[in-house]
Amino acid sequence: MNKCIAAVDMGTNSFHLIIVQVKSDGSFKIIDREREVIRLGSHKGKEFTWISEGEMEKAIDVLRDFNKIAQFYKADLRAIATSAIREAKNKSEFIDRVFEETNISVEAVDGKTEAEIIYLGVQNALDVEDKRILCVDIGGGSTEFLLGENGNSEFAESIKIGAVRLSKMFFPDYHLSDSGIDMCRNYIKDKLNINNNLHPNHIFEMAVGSSGTIVAAASIISFRRSGKFKKTMNGFTFTENEIYKLTAEVLKCESPVDRLFIEGMEIKRADIIPAGLLILSQIFETFKLKEMTVSENALREGIIIDTIMKFEEFQSLLI
Repeated sequence: MNKCIAAVDMGTNSFHLIIVQVKSDGSFKIIDREREVIRLGSHKGKEFTWISEGEMEKAIDVLRDFNKIAQFYKADLRAIATSAIREAKNKSEFIDRVFEETNISVEAVDGKTEAEIIYLGVQNALDVEDKRILCVDIGGGSTEFLLGENGNSEFAESIKIGAVRLSKMFFPDYHLSDSGIDMCRNYIKDKLNINNNLHPNHIFEMAVGSSGTIVAAASIISFRRSGKFKKTMNGFTFTENEIYKLTAEVLKCESPVDRLFIEGMEIKRADIIPAGLLILSQIFETFKLKEMTVSENALREGIIIDTIMKFEEFQSLLI
């Protein structure tokens, strides 16, 4: 099996594409990648209950472009949709339209499956196979948690707290207020507290964080330490003090424009990062974390590994 596979992660905040070349031993190399900020479910109401016509058209345009790139590499494409799409009342209409207009079959997975696929990606990025690890992935619509060891998950949870969702609920036009911050913080606490698996008594050797908010926070912290940007944040570890300090600083910036003055801030994330950092800070508190290590692999790399594993299982059945 020496061919190309394309994976599309259809997130709430952005769509990601990676194209990989799979080697005969089942390992792979990323040969191309694209990212488009899209903000699904942002245009109507406070919940992600509807994908608007404009969002649908933009999503289809992005997927059409991604498909062209996949076809250029003669890559088989697999697309997985997460929080905003799985919750939308017009999910079926959206998936049908995508198929009609792009010929892409979208898989809308549940939160636990999403967490397990992310775990596959993390194991490929970091040397954690024999370690007991807590995986945390903060997305636009939801946050996934998984406690795993030796490739097996002890629990996988998906909580409806995400950087886009909470920005929309508590920070109108992405502007902060003291009351909005307090309400957002309490909402996150409540959502974590009602889940029996999310508590400080778990024993694990390492906390691993992936996806936008966590990578962006790590990038800012890394820049502060060294005064320069690293090419990759994979394996970078930051501390509780660093994340609490960054969160406090970001929360002092009332508008997205104010946040752009923070060195290392990504322009496309300045609007939603306060909500993301409130989630991350509360996770540190809930699990009594001292530090977290970044995995640059997340859902899209997990999709690749899951696809390779399914192919190998299929091949073994043919023998």
